[in-house]
Amino acid sequence: MNDTKLDSPEAIKAFLVSTDKLEFHVSKEARYEWIARTLKRTNYFQLSKKDKGTAREYMERMSGYSWSQLKRLIAQYRDNHWIGRRLSCRNKFTRRYTQNDILLLVHTDEAHQHLSGYATKKLFERAYLVYGEASYERLATISVSHLYNLRKSDFYKRQRRFFSKTQKTTVPIGERRKPQPQGKPGYIRIDTVHQGDQDKQKGVYHINAVDEVTQFEVICSVEKISEAYLLPVLEELLDTFPFKIINFHSDNGSEYINGNVANLLNKLHIEMTESRSRHSNDNALAESKNGSIVRKYMGYAHIAQKWAPLINEFNRKYLTPYLNFHRPCFFAEIKTDLKGKEKKTYPYRSMMTPYEKLKSLSNAETYLKISESFEALDKQMMAMSDLQAAKVMKRAQAALFKQVFNGPSEENANEECG
Repeated sequence: MNDTKLDSPEAIKAFLVSTDKLEFHVSKEARYEWIARTLKRTNYFQLSKKDKGTAREYMERMSGYSWSQLKRLIAQYRDNHWIGRRLSCRNKFTRRYTQNDILLLVHTDEAHQHLSGYATKKLFERAYLVYGEASYERLATISVSHLYNLRKSDFYKRQRRFFSKTQKTTVPIGERRKPQPQGKPGYIRIDTVHQGDQDKQKGVYHINAVDEVTQFEVICSVEKISEAYLLPVLEELLDTFPFKIINFHSDNGSEYINGNVANLLNKLHIEMTESRSRHSNDNALAESKNGSIVRKYMGYAHIAQKWAPLINEFNRKYLTPYLNFHRPCFFAEIKTDLKGKEKKTYPYRSMMTPYEKLKSLSNAETYLKISESFEALDKQMMAMSDLQAAKVMKRAQAALFKQVFNGPSEENANEECG
């Protein structure tokens, strides 16, 4: 294209009006050269602001560059009086190991199935020193760390792709085993029950903890199972049990298997264990109580997270005392046959409340916390009969659900539930 006559803003403006879309189909170097010639021919840097805009529009339309790209090229011409690619000025070390050396590494790794760095270096030494292969002279002296650098190089990766299985990571929190309480209270099983989703909104989470020996049960509710919500509730939960907690057993959920919960339990000198793989019975007691207690009294309907404090108050004042002092549970008796097989039975005579079970243990007083006594616990149990406690709990439950599902104000909710 001969555009030598387009050397003034008026000629360029007339050209732009008479043409629609034109674009170079040449190399970058040719475009750079054309832009430099145009800047020189039009005496661009001496033009007025308006005429510069006309010249830029012309160069932008003809070159196909955006305004930001063209602006950089004009600045380069102004500073250096030329336009082109800048050469790299980085200092580089002389390469000791060539592509042929990397190819030898590739062939060695393929033949020996990707041995460790030390073993591969030993193979290079043997190839040069024992078998006299001169091509391995440089590789025989390579360091193990640089050998791994060659394996990471782009040239090596283009020659060979090596895939390894994902390595499992072991979380050093808790011990995978089933607790053995040996008839002592204080070995609690804990699990989380979620109160469903609705319109992509999470519901309340119930934390259900059950003692393995006495079936003493404490239920707490939280808005979320993050650290800010869960840790205070766990402290409250552990403090509610009248006896000393020895063991804290959960499944492998991350809400419990994390550093924050581990630090809390360490501070309280409580051992932490987690369920084993393919042993569904390890946390079966808590799982069964989820259905027979939590789902029975809380249902399956979605409950918004904002109601968690109110539900937790209901649990603390009504549900937990009712479950432990007034609701009987079956307790297993284990019989061993002649072959040594254990069989569990649940006779009627062994049926009692969790509190009665706690009192029936030998040396039961030794398991209580210092702040607790059977006199105070007896007084709490005798404050209401089983029927009265059930009716009070049902009335509080009805008031709670009326607020949750009918949506009255939270002030009225607290008054009714209180």
